[in-house]
Amino acid sequence: MTQTERTIFVVDDDPSVLRSLERLLRSAGYAVEAHASPRGFLDHAPADRPGCVVVDLRMPEIGGLDLQEELARRGFELPLVFLTGHGDVPSSVRAMKGGAVDFLSKPCDDTELLAAVERALARDAEARAARAEKEALRARFAALTPREREVCLLVARGLLNKQIAVELGTAEKTIKVHRGRVMEKLGAASVADLVRLVDRVQDA
Repeated sequence: MTQTERTIFVVDDDPSVLRSLERLLRSAGYAVEAHASPRGFLDHAPADRPGCVVVDLRMPEIGGLDLQEELARRGFELPLVFLTGHGDVPSSVRAMKGGAVDFLSKPCDDTELLAAVERALARDAEARAARAEKEALRARFAALTPREREVCLLVARGLLNKQIAVELGTAEKTIKVHRGRVMEKLGAASVADLVRLVDRVQDA
């Protein structure tokens, strides 16, 4: 994915800072959307575009931390980089606990900011890849029949074919057939693989 395929959303109520950040990020080759207020950003919040948010900590009406919480409430998972001229430890701790990538003091060094943006974009890419993998895994599990799902979960619990046959009231050879189909549909090469897949889909 190229830089221009990822958008840096900049939110700052200071017009001069907003222009400066926009120029810097555009000069580095990024696509940029600048917003003078959190409300304006929320009104045009990205549906599911790759990128990150560079946001001022203190702004009228909605501060950066409140914006972070509102984005999380709405299900937007873009990483945030905070900028502040009034940094304090409680705010930085709250920001980082909320998943912020960095918390930089104004005026920040251009190189430092660009490095933070790259870290945020890398985190976004990793999160998107993980979500796509989970979606694919859920789709594979959805392709199992109800009986195959039962067999799958019992195999993952460590039961042998004959034990599963007793549990489900069917013949052991039938369980072998179901088990083979489960392994094939899920792409599991071993029981250990199957256990890992079941754990991941249950955590998804």
